Amino acid sequence: MKEFTTEETDTKMTSRDEVKHAKLMKFVSAAFYAFCSFFIIVVNKSILTEYKFPSFMFLGIGQMTATIIILYVAKMNKAIHFQDFDKSIPGKIFPLPLLYVGNHVTGLGGTKKLSLPMFTVLRKFTILLTMIMESRILRKTFAPSLVVSVIAIVVGALVAASSDLSFNAEGYTFVLLNDVFTAASGVYTKKKLGMEGLGKYGVLFYNAFIIIIPTVLASAYTGDLQKALTFEGWMSVMFIFHFLLSCVMGFILMYSIILCSYYNTALTTTVVGAIKNVAVAYIGMFLGGDYIFSWINFLGLNICISAGLMYSYITFHSSGASESDDTPAEDKLVVHITENHPEKT
Repeated sequence: MKEFTTEETDTKMTSRDEVKHAKLMKFVSAAFYAFCSFFIIVVNKSILTEYKFPSFMFLGIGQMTATIIILYVAKMNKAIHFQDFDKSIPGKIFPLPLLYVGNHVTGLGGTKKLSLPMFTVLRKFTILLTMIMESRILRKTFAPSLVVSVIAIVVGALVAASSDLSFNAEGYTFVLLNDVFTAASGVYTKKKLGMEGLGKYGVLFYNAFIIIIPTVLASAYTGDLQKALTFEGWMSVMFIFHFLLSCVMGFILMYSIILCSYYNTALTTTVVGAIKNVAVAYIGMFLGGDYIFSWINFLGLNICISAGLMYSYITFHSSGASESDDTPAEDKLVVHITENHPEKT
């Protein structure tokens, strides 16, 4: 009887440790994604506005190229593992490449056309779209408190956007399309992470690998590539540094999204991105130079912020009942198992 009790105690302790580890990884992966997302927006904004780089599509191509090179070199040096290319890959990865392109193009286009605060406000609609897509595609259900917080975020975005004195129809279109692509990409990424053979790195690599050539051809056809290659800023060492930094950060950002989606739901990943915009919005007010202050806009921003923090508190401090997650147990394995044995992801 004593031996049984000891084993039972050890099992309970192990279980508690696993729960603590899981909660820690949820938070760490979310914080890592928030930092990367904030940093790359600032860098891209600098490239597209301060340096007046004419091609947001070419910038996206640079980020895809960096992703391919970094992952390929790591795979060749056996630092990471993912499935070699075969005829099953396109079927496994679809429709992520299409969503990836749409997300990059519309996201960078919106960054260029709108002020940082308004860009981040309109991006809040991604949250509502993600919740709807998760409920339909991944069959998830959400606690009423989470639904209320999401609705509050959207209401805040509507309030803030209602006073935008720098309305730009093209910019608004880009961002709203970006919301759709981002939501769909997040939901399908979560779904694809559980597919045999892909894993985190396979999803990243084959996303970029499959669509980089069509993107280059599209850029050349529209004249976008010519504008980028003849840009005078290539003679500036500082511009080249910022461009390469954006390319590398593009890879790191995609990895952070995959990691956050792996440990959390797609909706949580999206909300974390929205909370990150707290810093972007306020910094943009003082440093962006293109923010037109109004009390209505400021009120809307604070409603978004408060609702986002409420969502975060419910998600990261709950016992797991706030969201109904139907993800199989094997999809919740710790990350080192995924890295060493991608076939188990």
